[in-house]
Amino acid sequence: MSLSNIDLVVVIVYAIGIFGLAQWVSRDKAGATKDSSDYFLASKNLPWWAIGASLIAANISAEQIVGMSGSGYAIGLAIASYEWMAALTLLIVGKFFLPIFLRNEIYTMPQFLEQRFGPTIRTVMAVFWLILYVFVNLTSIIWLGSIAVTQVAGVNQDVALIGLGAFALLYQLRGGLKAVALTDIVQVTLLVLGGLVVAYLTLSKIGGDGGVLAGFHELTRRAPDHFDMILSPDNPHYKDLPGIAVLVGGMWIANLSYWGFNQYIIQRALAAKSLAEAQRGVVFAGFLKLLMPVVIVLPGIAAVVLAPNLAKPDQAYPTMMALLPTGLLGLVFAALIAAIIASTASKINSIATIFTLDIYAKFKGVQRRAEGGADKAGHERQLVLVGRIAAGVAIVLAMLTARPLLGNLDQAFQYIQEFSGFVTPGITVIFLLGLFWPRATEAGALVGAVASVVLSCVLWWLLPDFPFMNRMGVVFLASLALAVIVSLAGTPTHSSLITMQGVSFRTTAGFNIAAAVIVLILIGLYATWW
Repeated sequence: MSLSNIDLVVVIVYAIGIFGLAQWVSRDKAGATKDSSDYFLASKNLPWWAIGASLIAANISAEQIVGMSGSGYAIGLAIASYEWMAALTLLIVGKFFLPIFLRNEIYTMPQFLEQRFGPTIRTVMAVFWLILYVFVNLTSIIWLGSIAVTQVAGVNQDVALIGLGAFALLYQLRGGLKAVALTDIVQVTLLVLGGLVVAYLTLSKIGGDGGVLAGFHELTRRAPDHFDMILSPDNPHYKDLPGIAVLVGGMWIANLSYWGFNQYIIQRALAAKSLAEAQRGVVFAGFLKLLMPVVIVLPGIAAVVLAPNLAKPDQAYPTMMALLPTGLLGLVFAALIAAIIASTASKINSIATIFTLDIYAKFKGVQRRAEGGADKAGHERQLVLVGRIAAGVAIVLAMLTARPLLGNLDQAFQYIQEFSGFVTPGITVIFLLGLFWPRATEAGALVGAVASVVLSCVLWWLLPDFPFMNRMGVVFLASLALAVIVSLAGTPTHSSLITMQGVSFRTTAGFNIAAAVIVLILIGLYATWW
């Protein structure tokens, strides 16, 4: 498959347009100088639509489009639980987590840990997140993106890898989070429309003269095993999605960690102009999450009928794109590029934020106090410069390590989930204790974080066939117990700077109604496909 001249024109017009828009929204007011708040948190002035769209754009990339579609091809609709349960998780984040974060003016997740527990855990977790973001998340985004670009456009994969990384870096380099978030509404619109077009055409091809509905009915008839939401223990993919545990077990650990305590994601909500605006944004993102399986998973399931002999499941989505006519292929390909670029740029900006504010600024602040420095404006300019340098270094490292780390995988999405599952139980433990249990100590938090990795490795080694989602649940409970015991056995050595004064968990009628609608839709979906 290759792009026609018309398709190429569509892609080029998109690239020029979105790059120009990013630079336009990044412009400074006359006489103003970009400071760290503007660059890393968009001056804490993001509206709800930008927050919601940016949450989805940051989340949905090649990792989801290519990887989850590949899992749809191999496993079926059950993989959609990652999307549908995320909608419910976003409601919890909006109602219970954001009021505390925004009341305490939190910029980064490591900053919260220092204010709640002490400086050691901030540094430890900042370094950990940088390693995870660069060598797991960023590499997976550009690697899977390069696979899609190579299969659709026919370009060399290394060229695609470098091109995607370089474009994403330049796209956000000037404006930071503002450039990313305020253009993501365009990216998400294109992503959703492109995915719906692919789903429509694949189902239409299966249905023939009967159209989309007939195609969907035929797909469920010819691939009935791909429409089980809750897998039974005898299912060959039970290890990836272990039955009812998807709804009441380990997936909650992964979702709370990802949507509630992940700098890459939560940074958009932290940049809201108000708590109410942030909550409206997460509700908007929740509704978009309900739609994502149609955009991402359904084309992968359709490939079971239309392309049953693929060499690797991750080839499903690019193969379905081959069905698109000239011109439309360019539009959908632009949508795929939009998802990759938006997510890559978001990840780059979050890496730069953590490195600059949690490591460099902390060290520099100590140095400035020792030297008696007081040039605040110069310090702010330096932080922005360091952030830009960190962004460049991060994407170069990801380009160099993507092939060695991910080149031999069949289902990259499932691999990433399992690898992340080694650490997410500990992250969830320390944040939940930090938010809602005043007696928790820094020693207890550190023990919980370390225990998560150690226990996960032990269980992985001793019980290799034990479902990783169940392993996350067991490790979470064990790490939580250890963190509580250590906290009770010791005495707090740090006075928490996190205040609950003025924090209210009451939400507006609009939020409550929207939340009820999302819950009812989820009940209907699972009742239908149980």
